[in-house]
Amino acid sequence: MNRLFFPFNKYLPLATIFSFFVLSACGTDSGIESEENPGRDSQTLSYSGPNAQTSDVINFKESLWDNIVDTKRCGGCHNSLSENQSPLFADFSDVNDAYAAANQLIDRDNPENSALVTKVADGHNCWESGGESFCVSELTKYITNWVNGASASTNEIVLRAPEIRDPGSSKSFPDDTADFSSLIHTPILRVYCSECHTEGNQTPFIASADVDVAYDAAKTKIDLETPDNSQLVLRLEGFHNCWDGDCPTASQTMEDAIIAFSDEIETTEVDPDMVTSKALTLVEDGLSANSGGRYETDVIALYEFKTGDGYTAYDTSGVLPDLHLDLTGNVDWVGGWGIRIGAQTTDPILNNGKAQGSTEDSQKLHDLIRDTGEYTLEAWVIPANVSQEDSRIISYSGSETSRNLTLGQSLYNYEVLQRSSTTDQNQKFSTADADERLQASLQHVVVTFDPIEGRRIFVNGQFTEDMDPEEGGQFNTWDDSFALVLGNETDGSSLWEGTFRMVAIHNKALTDEQVVQNYEVGVGENFFLLFSVSHLIDTSDPDTADDFIIFEVSQYDGYSYLFNAPRFVSLNEGASFNGVPVQGLKLGINGKEAAVGQAFKNVDISLEESEYDEEYGQVISSLGTTIAIEHGTGNSNDGEENSQVDEFFLSFEQIGTFSNVIVEGAIQDEVIPSDETPVPDIGLKTFDEVNASMSTVTGISITNTNVAATYEKIKQQLPTGEFIKTFLSAHQMAITQLAIQYCDALVEDTSLRATYFSGFNFSTSANTVFDTTGKNLIIDNLLSNIVGSNLESQPEDSSISDELSDLIDRLTTCSSDSSCSSNRTEIVVKATCAAVLGSAVTLIQ
Repeated sequence: MNRLFFPFNKYLPLATIFSFFVLSACGTDSGIESEENPGRDSQTLSYSGPNAQTSDVINFKESLWDNIVDTKRCGGCHNSLSENQSPLFADFSDVNDAYAAANQLIDRDNPENSALVTKVADGHNCWESGGESFCVSELTKYITNWVNGASASTNEIVLRAPEIRDPGSSKSFPDDTADFSSLIHTPILRVYCSECHTEGNQTPFIASADVDVAYDAAKTKIDLETPDNSQLVLRLEGFHNCWDGDCPTASQTMEDAIIAFSDEIETTEVDPDMVTSKALTLVEDGLSANSGGRYETDVIALYEFKTGDGYTAYDTSGVLPDLHLDLTGNVDWVGGWGIRIGAQTTDPILNNGKAQGSTEDSQKLHDLIRDTGEYTLEAWVIPANVSQEDSRIISYSGSETSRNLTLGQSLYNYEVLQRSSTTDQNQKFSTADADERLQASLQHVVVTFDPIEGRRIFVNGQFTEDMDPEEGGQFNTWDDSFALVLGNETDGSSLWEGTFRMVAIHNKALTDEQVVQNYEVGVGENFFLLFSVSHLIDTSDPDTADDFIIFEVSQYDGYSYLFNAPRFVSLNEGASFNGVPVQGLKLGINGKEAAVGQAFKNVDISLEESEYDEEYGQVISSLGTTIAIEHGTGNSNDGEENSQVDEFFLSFEQIGTFSNVIVEGAIQDEVIPSDETPVPDIGLKTFDEVNASMSTVTGISITNTNVAATYEKIKQQLPTGEFIKTFLSAHQMAITQLAIQYCDALVEDTSLRATYFSGFNFSTSANTVFDTTGKNLIIDNLLSNIVGSNLESQPEDSSISDELSDLIDRLTTCSSDSSCSSNRTEIVVKATCAAVLGSAVTLIQ
């Protein structure tokens, strides 16, 4: 069992598998057709040289050569048609010669170590100004695709043992911000850095007036173990905006402050009683779990957000022109590949942001989608909440009301707007309210369109079953002057708060199977961590360190790591084990067990050869969990390396013959809340209770057509819990809308209204009917039917009557000149009824 293979996506739910690939031939030696890639401009020459001699040359051309041969890229120099600058790996005249040259410059086992990559990483002619990390990532991907085989059907990875080391001691940031505030934040960051590093200006917000925000941003810039390696110090040493022009003094002042802060923090030593695995860090020790497997044949714009810093999100589709996006406003990079838009400040004026391309580059969407008459919008997103409405997730548009195509959010719904020969550009096609498809969690959302099926929406690989009400049409009316924008409209009017982990635009409609394929591959930067337990499990020779518990791990967002689906694996062919207990597995970080996120503490299994699959090992748990980031992965959100990184280990209550049984604390006696923290005596009615109450007091059935339609539309805006402190203004707006429908149905039913408002003559003009007697007939009946009497706490009837009398007077001002409309009487009664029905009388209990 020294070679453990993980075929593509059999058991791994969040990623494909990793590193070393088994290459399968993907073609014949019949040659390559001479053609240009779609979307490439005139600077790319059509290839007309000798045919490729092998299938590997075909893979080279399709994966690497086609993407670098453009004269704006490597083809401007490294080809025989220019100045013969060797090596000629971008040669136009003979792809076989280019292949031979490129073969000397790549590392097939570790593409990121290829000379083609490291040369650019050292600053050699990246084709994107200031985008070295982008070019490095792209070249690594091209080479990986080449050596993997363009049509390889199975990606397999050989697990390798990491460096073996014991968990070490560590300092961790305290929850209390007092020392940070007094030693670093107030005297230095607020004084010298607040012109730039505050909300609405430049990230990271280390100088925010909110010390909690500043503390969160500064943690990845501070090295508690070696303060002189802190980014806050190194940036000043590198002459970054030193105050008074004296960088040595400024950097020393910052270092001294961090030393003082660190000195106040006690070092956490690993408890010697704990039974622990060996230790690992994420980036240095983890094996990459990103090996492809996505269907991207027809991708025309792709955003993977891998660069991690700067003000540009790069289009990595390889289809020219590159449709890069400028990041403006409150846009922050998220670790593990992603950007977060909005929701970084409590100030609504500063809560903005978007990622927008130029109109010139966006034209390729217009041209390539019109050519096929189809499209797919695909995104991995994390909505910040489910309360935002008319918010634009992805929009190819010119303004709030002028678009070619938009994917948006309204509460729990995804909605699609498009311009076509059969659809109004501002008419929404939405997921069903009752399904609540959109959630504030990581989701894979896909919208496809073709002229036969129309628009179809998929969430997490599943078709939502929502049917497009319009027939499929053509895009001949699309405007080529619009721009692609993420997280907003081009005019900044429709902010969407949330995180993007990946966005892809295809000019063909993905099939159901292709949507599922891309969902199952997952998203983001994923790793496998192999925690050595050989010293705890005697399967053969414990000194060989061949026994591991493996997790799939990723940086879930800017605050947490995701640990998923642990399993036991052995890389030892002679491993032998039966009846090895594994109980109470916990995650450790920086010398201690994580305070929260211990989803595996109830694990109680036995390692058995009969349960062990030679390809996959033995599953320990199918669960996943998140634990908080403390120091970081070694790369902060803005791409700068930190020397202090989070170190992980596992602890066990029992594994093999080793044990450290944890006795849970005794259950505390019930604590009676003190009078100093009173609980409200009143609460809210929930959405179904509000609806039932309105039906009861008006006599209108909840199945009434107009009432039922309104209820389904606004149900998500009504309270879902009874706690009074959760009341929102959105609740009141929804209650008002529902009250209007109930009162409308009541007054329109001539039989019911005659009984409800006994003695009131609805056929009399509003000019005369609302005298004192008429008012009282309406008001008194509303009080008796809706408000009720003899309640323990309620306003005086006279107070309500006075308010309603004033309302009726305002609604009948037309009576002075006898200009009231014929239906004015019904309108006034409906409004007065809704004022009472939509009040706290219906909401509070």
